[in-house]
Amino acid sequence: MTDHVADAPPDNWVDRFMPRPWRPYARLMRLDRPIGLWLLLIPCWWGLVLAQIAAGGGMPNLWYGLLFLLGALVMRGAGCTLNDLADRDFDAQVARTRSRPIPSGQVSVKAALAFLILQCLLGLVILLQFNWPTVVLGAASLILVAIYPFMKRFTYWPQVFLGLAFNWGALVGWSAIHGEIAWPAILLYLGGIAWTLAYDTIYAHQDKEDDVLIGVKSTALKLGAASIYWIAGFFIIALILIETSLWLAHAGLLAHMGVASAALHAAWQIARLDIDNPQNCLKLFRSNRDLGLLLLLGLLLDTLIR
Repeated sequence: MTDHVADAPPDNWVDRFMPRPWRPYARLMRLDRPIGLWLLLIPCWWGLVLAQIAAGGGMPNLWYGLLFLLGALVMRGAGCTLNDLADRDFDAQVARTRSRPIPSGQVSVKAALAFLILQCLLGLVILLQFNWPTVVLGAASLILVAIYPFMKRFTYWPQVFLGLAFNWGALVGWSAIHGEIAWPAILLYLGGIAWTLAYDTIYAHQDKEDDVLIGVKSTALKLGAASIYWIAGFFIIALILIETSLWLAHAGLLAHMGVASAALHAAWQIARLDIDNPQNCLKLFRSNRDLGLLLLLGLLLDTLIR
């Protein structure tokens, strides 16, 4: 039995500091790989801050920001736990994933199910702190969370379903302030989906050989050698949709400068992408945290100076 997951960064904080009995559950939540937390959380914060801009500006609701952080932590963990339960037989066949807690025997299926339920209950407690339209909207995301792990069996576009789930927070962030959904939030959400198509296609190129062997699908396999052009297109669509959402929310110059900074980052990724180099793909995938934060910084500065 291993005490390290092969696809986790070496010397991550879970391996170094987490008490040994807790480590398998921390790994189920992907606490040793925080990039997924960032990519789930950032659209929540985008929606929250853009809603504040549309409301006239000022300091965003920090309590809501903290709730989104806690909610993203718990629900990303729940999604990863469900994914590992669904993929445990596939994971056991792939060198990069067979050391994960369930296929390696560190956590039983029953224990993982119990842990999944616990995380969902904690997520519900967090969600109930918001207004009722936001509670209903947040609860609806569970449908997307539940179906995503199975999509790679049926479609070459599972990244679409990941985008639908991972960017739902853009709608929830807006609703937390306004109690309803409006076009700026919808376009921000659609832009986030296109962004996810870009970064997760990059990620999927790490696994394309194993995916062929075990019979699962991805945009990396569908798009093949043309992926770089599609990824560039996904980034362009994402940035256009997000920029349009900012105009509709009457955002100012600093917010638009955030989009411009994100565009430069996307161009940097395209210029350096090597779809046949797994290390390169992983590095660029992780760099999308910075793209998202550049956009968030522009939004924050815009609302704070109003």
